[in-house]
Amino acid sequence: MADSASTTRPLVHNVYFNLKDGSPENIAKLTAACHKYLDGHDGVIYFAAGPVVEELSRPVNQKDFHVCLCVAFKDKAAHDVYQTHPRHLEFIAENKATWEKVRVFDTWGN
Repeated sequence: MADSASTTRPLVHNVYFNLKDGSPENIAKLTAACHKYLDGHDGVIYFAAGPVVEELSRPVNQKDFHVCLCVAFKDKAAHDVYQTHPRHLEFIAENKATWEKVRVFDTWGN
């Protein structure tokens, strides 16, 4: 049974990319690809993509990734459309070979 709130509350999609080659050039390329293909989709209420902040080094800071993507959608339906959108699929096709590991954390927003 679907949660009725899932149709009205934001869904936050966080993706952490580890690259096979974490050079500054490759980090910049993946970040640019995130902006090119993944920003501006219908239902997006917040978008950010960029590299780990190296200078923050408190014990709680996780630094085991190269690029993070954060997209907040107005609801789950917008997220679901995004997942199969041709621009999202093109992003995956063009960049997947460069990824060593990808972790996805989807959470409800308020």
